[in-house]
Amino acid sequence: MAVTYRSYLRLDELLQLQTPLSDGPEHDELLFIVIHQVYELWFKQLLHELAEVQRQLDRGNLHPALDRLKRMLTILKTAVGQVDVLETMTPLQFNSFRGRLETSSGFQSLQFREFEFRLGHRSAQLAARYPEGSVERTLLEGLLKERTLYDSFLKFLSLQGAAVPAELLARDISQSNPEHAGFRACLVDIYRARPEVASLCERLVDLDEGIQEWRYRHVKMVERTIGRKMGTGGSAGVDYLKATLFNALFKDLWAVRSEF
Repeated sequence: MAVTYRSYLRLDELLQLQTPLSDGPEHDELLFIVIHQVYELWFKQLLHELAEVQRQLDRGNLHPALDRLKRMLTILKTAVGQVDVLETMTPLQFNSFRGRLETSSGFQSLQFREFEFRLGHRSAQLAARYPEGSVERTLLEGLLKERTLYDSFLKFLSLQGAAVPAELLARDISQSNPEHAGFRACLVDIYRARPEVASLCERLVDLDEGIQEWRYRHVKMVERTIGRKMGTGGSAGVDYLKATLFNALFKDLWAVRSEF
């Protein structure tokens, strides 16, 4: 049988995956499901691109890594833009089916948590929030043993002859990305003498800023939809989400701007 648009994209299966639970069902539940399924697809693509960025950096290949980072940034902007679509749903429209969500919550997105861990926002305590033996905990604890994007960045700089502090190259990768005054001195030299390598630093700052922008838009969308109510997954809702704002992944890349 010839491959067609319908068969290649498996549309018969894909279009059966949006199954509202509300009575009727409520008109706006379909939008809610579609948006969040699309987000999960974008998270899958972001993880795919991130893995390639790390592979290229580990091989010392700058330009392919920059290209993939550019794609990731474009995806993040698209994800942020999709909040506009979700915000066309009023609080009353959302509340017409919110009870059907029971304990489900975006906080439970394993792919987004994996994305954070691979970028360098990680700790054993975060993994331990999930039940022992669960798929989520098993995956995240496994990731604590894998190098982050930050570690690939450090390796790339070292391959380029940059004076990356030895303790950073041998750091405990189960912990979140650290700050290091000695590394900032190395970054100052890179920015002043190696503009092509500095472009990688700037692209990582763009990525960090893009993720912070996504978090901010998500917080405001939740706040305008449910106000100060508790989140469906039992979290503190808006208050919890606000606590995640403006937590930089690559702290030294931001801090070095005060040293030029």
